[in-house]
Amino acid sequence: MTDTGKEPWLAEGLALLAEQGAQALTLERLCERLGKTKGSFYHHFGSVPKYRTSLLAYFEAGFTAAIIEAVERSDAGSGREKLERLLLKVALRDGPELEIAMRAWAKQDPEAKAVQARVDETRTAYLRTLCEQAGFADPERMAKLLYVVLIGAGHLTPPLPPAEVVAMYELLLSSNQPEIG
Repeated sequence: MTDTGKEPWLAEGLALLAEQGAQALTLERLCERLGKTKGSFYHHFGSVPKYRTSLLAYFEAGFTAAIIEAVERSDAGSGREKLERLLLKVALRDGPELEIAMRAWAKQDPEAKAVQARVDETRTAYLRTLCEQAGFADPERMAKLLYVVLIGAGHLTPPLPPAEVVAMYELLLSSNQPEIG
């Protein structure tokens, strides 16, 4: 995804974002958490705005493109198998904190908003493709419904546990049978 010198900064930035929100993404906090110098930061990124741009790209690559690529490389052959693999993989990942923090950041920052919009479109387009391949009568709405479950489950207080999200996906997929013939 990125060179090893930048990787720790970006991974730590996502961890900090998930824990404390976008306002916590300061040079001082990052240096303190990584035990590195400001000079090291500037060597890799040049400025805090460039770091934030890199962080958004890192999020998009790791939490959208990489997941889609993993599903496409998997042994799952049919659209339905890929859809089930994707939903299970996404539902059982780490908690919803990063997704929630990204959406909060997108409400305050135009660059984060543009990335979040692109991420949402890429994810729902992929879901729509899989729903089409699986033969659902209304793949557009099914894709949006599946995505809304993911996003909404994380925003409940407390967030739905992964097993509950998986059960909801199973219910949706079984109650919305594909068209036959």
